[in-house]
Amino acid sequence: PCPRAWRKPVARSRSPRTRVSLPRRTMVVLAASVVTKGGKALVSRQFVPMTRIRIEGLLAAFPKLVGTGKQHTYVETENVRYVYQPLEQGTMFLLLVTNKQSNILEDLDILRLLSKVLPEYTQQQTDEEGISRHAFDLIFAFDEVISLGHKENVTMSQVKTFTEMESHEEKLHKMIIQSKINDTKDVMKRKAMEIDKFKIDRHGGGRGGGGMGMGGGGMGGVGVSGGFESGRGDGFDDGFDARGGAGGYGGSSGDFGNSRGGSSARDGVARPAGPSKGLVLGGKGKQNKFLESLRAEGEAVELEPSANARAAASAGPGAPSVPREGVSLQIEEKITCSLKKDGGLESMELQGTMMLEIKGGEEDAFIRVAVATGANEGFQFKTHPNIDKALHAAEGVLGLKDPARPFPMGSPLGILKWRYQTRDESVVPLSINCWPSVSGGESFVSIEYEATAAFDLHNVVISIPLPPLRDPPRVNQVDGDFTYDSRRHVLNWEVQMIDKSNRNGSMEFVVPATDGDNFFPIDVDFSSNATLCDVKVDAVTRTTDGGAVKFFGESKLVCDGYSVV
Repeated sequence: PCPRAWRKPVARSRSPRTRVSLPRRTMVVLAASVVTKGGKALVSRQFVPMTRIRIEGLLAAFPKLVGTGKQHTYVETENVRYVYQPLEQGTMFLLLVTNKQSNILEDLDILRLLSKVLPEYTQQQTDEEGISRHAFDLIFAFDEVISLGHKENVTMSQVKTFTEMESHEEKLHKMIIQSKINDTKDVMKRKAMEIDKFKIDRHGGGRGGGGMGMGGGGMGGVGVSGGFESGRGDGFDDGFDARGGAGGYGGSSGDFGNSRGGSSARDGVARPAGPSKGLVLGGKGKQNKFLESLRAEGEAVELEPSANARAAASAGPGAPSVPREGVSLQIEEKITCSLKKDGGLESMELQGTMMLEIKGGEEDAFIRVAVATGANEGFQFKTHPNIDKALHAAEGVLGLKDPARPFPMGSPLGILKWRYQTRDESVVPLSINCWPSVSGGESFVSIEYEATAAFDLHNVVISIPLPPLRDPPRVNQVDGDFTYDSRRHVLNWEVQMIDKSNRNGSMEFVVPATDGDNFFPIDVDFSSNATLCDVKVDAVTRTTDGGAVKFFGESKLVCDGYSVV
């Protein structure tokens, strides 16, 4: 054998070192949900792949794990952890379902942010109906707070900005488009005025050839009178009559002889039979037919101002209104009502708000508001979180929990809200009945309203949809006024005011034969200075010295969706 030193070294191949990545247990939020006390899911957003049966089982098991009288905000099982916050006095829960390896402090931070998101996107209506109505908005907001189970570093204002998807480029684009539209309308108006001017020049210059003798009786019009007035159908009067003389424009009604100082012998010339008109400068001209047609089609076109409007504009603006000082208390109710076309009430909901705004000095911000309420059976009241609820329940006074703190100044603040739901038809402010019938190839529609004696209604508009028509509907009888929107095919029945003199009213119109369902749904809009809820402000006093504070305000009822379906 060869000596060991003579042996040729053999190259040994080394296998590459492979790194094995072990699966890491992620610490994530599995789901964010709002559930009822019984475990019913109102809205739930899952952030990991999960079947519906799995998430429903987790949510259904949660109420059984929550004990009464405990101060904990989380509860754990063998597999998951529930982090929760009670809502609406414990009738609902805002719930996070996480794995047990998640950071409990981060979970609590997420829960606090979601508790701010909830009232913001339900318009302060954090009950079962409000959450169900705004479920998709809540899901989108949850996605901005939690991404793939982990918390995003966002604030409440950023969440609102992201969900609204505000874009500076989009706003700029819309402004450019609107500017182009306005420029096009301006060009349209200028062209229309040029066309009108051209027509006037053509009609005036083409027939006034004999008008060189304005100062004397020289080259007068040579018998071109009379025929233009009856033979032309464009509505212009030329100012020519059967006598000779200059053809020109004057301020009289066609008698040019006296104004030009002509011979008195001309007064003896026989005038043609019938009235003779002259073109009057400065008189009331014909309105632009082109602009009128555009306005009839629904375009927002400004016509030339009338003489009264020009006089009012020349007189200058009136005296500026003096802002009122003191405490403003505005009461507003919004009614949503759905009436059945066959009679009866399907649903009615009322939401009211009392808004307070300090418009006086800083001393007027330290106040309490005494409120007087009636029976108000069925109404649910809710005060602002900073209002002393015990004081309101015992004495009917709205004041801050800390009397030493002032109310915010410069912006309205909702201090009291109420809500009312019913299916009692007797409390409906305005009932609408519609009876369509077909006879002889035409549809005869009779519609009537009946208002309750508790309200005086203002600016009542009842909008009846119609099938596409070639001609406007024929209205046989109407109490009030009506307009027809040919673009939207809607007949608007308008009553300025309904009081004790006209609690009932009707309208009848005729259209070509059509199905009766084409006249529904009927939309109704009105306002009133009275409210359904018996609530009013008695007095406003200072918390510092008990002195009375000047206050003012108004009550109104408006429609937020009133229809017959």
